[in-house]
Amino acid sequence: MSEQTINKSKIIFFSIFVASVLVFSHNLYMHPVNEDNLAKDDQLVAVDKLLNGLHKDAHEGNFQAYFSRYSRDAIFLGTDKSERWTIEEFKNYAKPAFEDGHGWTYQVVERNWEGGGDTRWFDEILFNDKLGYCRGTGVVNFVNNEWKISHYALTMLVPNSIAEEIGSRTKEVDNK
Repeated sequence: MSEQTINKSKIIFFSIFVASVLVFSHNLYMHPVNEDNLAKDDQLVAVDKLLNGLHKDAHEGNFQAYFSRYSRDAIFLGTDKSERWTIEEFKNYAKPAFEDGHGWTYQVVERNWEGGGDTRWFDEILFNDKLGYCRGTGVVNFVNNEWKISHYALTMLVPNSIAEEIGSRTKEVDNK
């Protein structure tokens, strides 16, 4: 084989290689956008922002902003068995905690979302300096072009290794 033939073969091989790389990389970055997934991602960002804002407003003691994130008919369940409140009842309970500008602080550890359309539900693990790990669960609805919290429940997470002890203590307090 002559050197000229070898050089032509190298040029052809190199050209095919470069063309393949270009076609492959173009396909990597130019896949079609699924509009449904894009809309779903935008909605997840919006509902995450709603809850992140809720926790920020509570931490900073922003009473009006905090409660504006709930629907007018929202229900809040606290950690005590007696704490099932309409949003107006919850406002009355929470007002003293917000008056000094410090509400309460729960740090988000993890959050999961389910659902679709105008209704989503979530669960989140939170950490509070006084209560330790807690779980917030709830439902959000898209109302008048914005997401609102319709239901929120806060529970304390009790490790199984001490659950029986905590249960016994709870029964003692309930019997008093």
